[in-house]
Amino acid sequence: MECVIIKVSILASGSKGNSTYISTETHKLLVDIGTSCLYTEKMLKSIEVKPSSIDSIFITHTHSDHINGLKVFCKKYNPTVYLTKKMHQEIITKFEIDNYVYIDNNLEIDDLNVSTIKTSHDSGESNGYIFESNEKTVVYITDTGYINKKYHKKLKNKNLYIIESNHDVEMLMNTNRPHHLKIRILGDEGHLSNNDASEYLSEFIGPKTKHIVLAHLSEEANSKTTAEKTLIEKLNGRHRELDSIIIADQNERTELIEI
Repeated sequence: MECVIIKVSILASGSKGNSTYISTETHKLLVDIGTSCLYTEKMLKSIEVKPSSIDSIFITHTHSDHINGLKVFCKKYNPTVYLTKKMHQEIITKFEIDNYVYIDNNLEIDDLNVSTIKTSHDSGESNGYIFESNEKTVVYITDTGYINKKYHKKLKNKNLYIIESNHDVEMLMNTNRPHHLKIRILGDEGHLSNNDASEYLSEFIGPKTKHIVLAHLSEEANSKTTAEKTLIEKLNGRHRELDSIIIADQNERTELIEI
């Protein structure tokens, strides 16, 4: 029987707040904490994780839906916050963080290796991450207009992908949003569409891939059914199959995924 090395639960995902729990045998972390501290505590306890046991928080970027709960959670539990220098400079205009480490490329903590993927979003600086422990891997990429080709080889054949599938282009264009906002979302510093995300995933997945989580769905310009259908059609078109496709939710956590 294969040993479980990494556990993952997306605690919240969407424009109102994002946070994901990841644990290895010796390290517990969050990717972003854009929900309230109270909500995060509640979701962690629901998977039998003590909030005080969180060792670190990795920040993808400083938009409010990714850092809303950071100040209070850090004050209560003092995890190490991993972020870029530019992200830190943006955050300290709002509040102080006492325990932080700058991350630019690769990092080793306990039994965890972390690689950064530079993403393209309309914030000062933004990262995606590859988390690896004992040859088990999790890819986390949201809030980006595209994924740079220089990372494609590095992103292939991982165990779990958490990838933004933000909007359906036709649904987005039919919303009442201002035209300039639609163009921003569709641009190189915006968000991945269902089609873009599915195209990348159909290229990246391999024999080791066990799960895909589609994340950061727009409540107004997407639906779980549409996002999943687009991905399945793209995978089928490339004769690729995957048993586990999970759609992350704004207000509910996912199951605890084990790899």
